Amino acid sequence: MDETLGTALRRWRDRLSPTDIGRPSRPGRRAAGLRREELADLAGLSVDYVVRLEQGRATSPSAQVVASLARALQLQPVERDYAYRLAGLLPPQEGTISTHVPAGVQRMLARLGEFPVGVFSADWTLLSWTPSWAALLGDPGARPPAERNLVRAVFATGPSGLAAWPVLQEGDVLRPALVADLRTALVTYPRDRDLIGLVEELRSTSAEFARLWAEGAVGPHVSARKTVLHPQVGEVTCDCDVLTVPGCDIRLVVYTVAAGSADAEKLEFLRVTSGVRTDGPSSPGPGLFSAP
Repeated sequence: MDETLGTALRRWRDRLSPTDIGRPSRPGRRAAGLRREELADLAGLSVDYVVRLEQGRATSPSAQVVASLARALQLQPVERDYAYRLAGLLPPQEGTISTHVPAGVQRMLARLGEFPVGVFSADWTLLSWTPSWAALLGDPGARPPAERNLVRAVFATGPSGLAAWPVLQEGDVLRPALVADLRTALVTYPRDRDLIGLVEELRSTSAEFARLWAEGAVGPHVSARKTVLHPQVGEVTCDCDVLTVPGCDIRLVVYTVAAGSADAEKLEFLRVTSGVRTDGPSSPGPGLFSAP
């Protein structure tokens, strides 16, 4: 009998353990792999929908759903493409931006729950984040992927509704660097329609983006000090670093604070009082987006 998407999802779910996603494996746990509830939480889906997928009662998941499941299940690229085909979809084509987060990066995120970390694709769309990111900046999950794009948020000409609260930085090296990144991405992924549309949109709606694009702006991402004006604890000053994963165009934006500092105490307070877990990366759930 040919395999279905539902049977493949169950097989992939069974091979993961809670520790693979940064959660404790408590004594007496019956499930050897992930529970459906855990997979649903990681993929930003309802438990009922995951059940219907596994039972074959939901047969037409969108490409976005399959991509979220692939990330949550830590699939290898060939397995991700197989999942797309089982869903009756074409896998991401060469020349288009991948939203796949390598399994090794996900395992690393699962152990970095203490730090606010966001994972971005080549066009600066937020793909995944740690619970501490949501505690400090606001949970991004309620927004669709198009509205979780950092470049669109930074160059928005009016109230975008994307920033949960202000993030301040001395100087403005971020904007030229983002424009340079999109220019590079357009050369690397010339067939990506969403990327082409994003550049065209920003050139027509943002005079600043259009100017930087016309000037051929270039600029590397550098470490920066940023101050988050949080409504509960006031100013939280962090060091912000952008790390690129070798072999793919995945970027990690990492916020850190000095151990034992007043900022560390504020961040720990936010983690505790916001009710977010610090035991693994998150995927779409309710909330807002704040640009790093």
